[in-house]
Amino acid sequence: MNMIRPVSDLRNNFADISRTVHETAQPVFLTKNGYGDMVVMSMEAFENMRFDSEVYLKLAEAERQAAETNKRFSQKEVLDAMKAAARGK
Repeated sequence: MNMIRPVSDLRNNFADISRTVHETAQPVFLTKNGYGDMVVMSMEAFENMRFDSEVYLKLAEAERQAAETNKRFSQKEVLDAMKAAARGK
């Protein structure tokens, strides 16, 4: 369930909000004059969200490329390319 709090709580109850976002790994939504204004989340939760977003973007790009061509790669070709990339070649 989303935690929604007034933005004034950020100033008045910062320690509580900080503890909440770290313990739950969920964002806290802050409102100003009854409307959504900001989202506060832990750095770890933010990094995880950013990583997931990048993975989904790369998967969407791969699906787009696959739809544009009939060229496919074998498991060995993919593994060899990954090994070469890991070695910096």
